[in-house]
Amino acid sequence: MKVLVIGGGAREHALCRALSLDPEVTSLHCAPGNAGIAQVAQVHAVDQMDGRAVADLAVELGAEFVVVGPEAPLVAGVADAVRERGIPVFGPSGEAAQLEGSKAFAKDVMAAANVPTARSYVCTTAEEVAEALDAFGAPYVVKDDGLAAGKGVVVTDDLQVAKDHAAGCDRVVIEEFLDGPEVSLFAVTDGTTVVPLQPAQDFKRVGDGDAGPNTGGMGAYSPLPWADPKLVEEVQETVLQPTVDELRRRGTPFSGLLYAGLAITSRGVRVIEFNARFGDPETQVVLARLKTPLCGLLYAAATGHLADFPELRWRDGAAVTVVVASEGYPASPRSGDPIGGLAEAETEDGTAYVLHAGTRLAEDGETVLSAGGRVLSVTAMGKDLTEARARAYDSVAKITLQGSHHRSDIAAKAAAGE
Repeated sequence: MKVLVIGGGAREHALCRALSLDPEVTSLHCAPGNAGIAQVAQVHAVDQMDGRAVADLAVELGAEFVVVGPEAPLVAGVADAVRERGIPVFGPSGEAAQLEGSKAFAKDVMAAANVPTARSYVCTTAEEVAEALDAFGAPYVVKDDGLAAGKGVVVTDDLQVAKDHAAGCDRVVIEEFLDGPEVSLFAVTDGTTVVPLQPAQDFKRVGDGDAGPNTGGMGAYSPLPWADPKLVEEVQETVLQPTVDELRRRGTPFSGLLYAGLAITSRGVRVIEFNARFGDPETQVVLARLKTPLCGLLYAAATGHLADFPELRWRDGAAVTVVVASEGYPASPRSGDPIGGLAEAETEDGTAYVLHAGTRLAEDGETVLSAGGRVLSVTAMGKDLTEARARAYDSVAKITLQGSHHRSDIAAKAAAGE
């Protein structure tokens, strides 16, 4: 099968890597891709937000299957444009992707489906914001209603910081603070059948000990040794299936990747947010552990045959991803610096490898340069989290990038049994 992946981050590199290892995939393309993706797929220049351009490229390449990675193209309806050309595509319609594109829409769906989530108010004026913040009290949780690349949420004890964030958004959702650890759970769905993957946990704050501002994610690990063994089954029954059923009932069936961001609170599981695509950096660890070939799974969802797909198989052991970020990230990331040690960071047996996020090739066609805030996702496997962590950080130590930084505590507590 000839496959085209849309996107150019570490999530898409993880998808392309998994697809390149699938014997069903005979030809792999990615647009726009990055320097790392170019090693496993043929890359093409395209405006990933332009549905017509993406569909034209798919037709030109003779692609038999398209996988749309990032959220912005999905919300913009890129998957619809591809479907209109008769090409199967993994990714929800623009209408269904509003589950991520609008926090208010997601709250409405959850209320109708009786999905457990935080109590919330949708606010459009300063007066409504002040009332909602007063009603819930600190810690204040303020979410931009629209897409914000993982940085639209502020959780703070400072009332003025909460008000300032709300003032910078057209419409905000203000909700009660949810206590307890967070879990990311992905599910592949064709709009009727829901197949959950293994849970992961990511680290949003820039610094060790969860210090500093929110980022798009500084690392992740899977599995979660501390989680209830019945967690996935519970979330399937109370969150994922009811949400998919409600969207189908509304006439906007959701086909693609449904991502539930969860809080395991003292009162039970609560949904923090939904995403309409694979999460980054959790995809890196989840796909590292998935033994079932990826293409067949995604294609079954895209073509409505997920109910007939065999039970998923998983590798033993654990996976850890550590994100290497550029100097100044997340406030003002530097770009254009050369990256060294990439080959040395990868092990011959494939237990540690580097996934590119914000990279590009220099004019010499060989030197890899930084081209974004989160530059690399260093991913490693091990018999347990302790071994996977050691391998990941050993590989990180071999990479050189001026001014770069990373967290040193990814999966540390889980590995220590805390």
